[in-house]
Order: sequence, then C-alpha cells, then structure tokens
Amino acid sequence: MRSPPSFPRKRESDAHFRENDKSRPRFGIVAGRFNSEITERLVRGALGFFREKKMPPAQVKVVWVPGAFELAGAAARMARSGRYQAIVAVGCILEGETSHHRTLSQATVSGVMMAGVLTGVPVTCGVITAQSWKLALARSQLKGLNRGREAARAAWALTHG
Repeated sequence: MRSPPSFPRKRESDAHFRENDKSRPRFGIVAGRFNSEITERLVRGALGFFREKKMPPAQVKVVWVPGAFELAGAAARMARSGRYQAIVAVGCILEGETSHHRTLSQATVSGVMMAGVLTGVPVTCGVITAQSWKLALARSQLKGLNRGREAARAAWALTHG
C-alpha cells in the first residue's frame, strides 16, 4: 500500500516574495479557452479585483489552456514553479445532451483542489458549471456576480489574511 503524499509545512516559494519585489508575478490565473466568451469575462473579473487591490499588471500572469480539464495540470505547474503566491483557475462547463459534463466537472474541480493540496500553494476555483448559457452569463457579469472575481478574492484572502 502506498503512503499518502507528504504535504509541505512551509511553502518554499514564500522566500521568493518581498514587499519591494515588483517584477515577479505574485498571482497566476489559468483559464480554459472553451466557452471563451464566458471565461474571458471571468478573467476580466479576476484582473479587475487585483487591479482594485493595486496590484501592478506585471504581478499577475494569465495562462490560457484549451479547456477546463487542463486547468489542474497548468495550475499545478504554475504552483510548483515557485513564482506565485496563489493561482486562480477559471473555466466554464455547460450541460449538454449527455452526462459528460458531470464527469468533466467533477474531474476539473477535484483536480484544481488537488493542485493546491499537493503543492502547498493556494489554488482557487472559479469554474462555472451551469445548465445553460444564460446561467453561465449570469455568473460571469462584468458588474455584479462574477465567479472569477470571487476566486481572485479567495486567493487574496488566503495570502493576505
């Protein structure tokens, strides 16, 4: 029987960050291109939150992946790089004619959670799983409810207390 993975007690990446280091990205956003009209709005919401917190654009790095399933792998790579205090994962999974969306949603959300658990770097989840395009739009408003913004707020709270 394999033993469970060991969890880091202290993030090694903490040593890379100093209050006066403005050149190094401190937050990463990984976004799925599938349903891009929605995910672009989620990214804008997250970036808007960081802008309100006076984060220079150079301190937030956005990486695009093909779809929601690829978010976890990209988030884990970014977290392991030691360059980021936290990662925000955003994507959109819509219900279709089959049950595939359930499998994809479960794998995506579990993978995003495990990326944070296994790396010790906070990875927040702003993935919308909606029954319709209309419901996804309602959760990605540019002014109002925006799951990308909420995930960025959670990342900020986890790193700034």
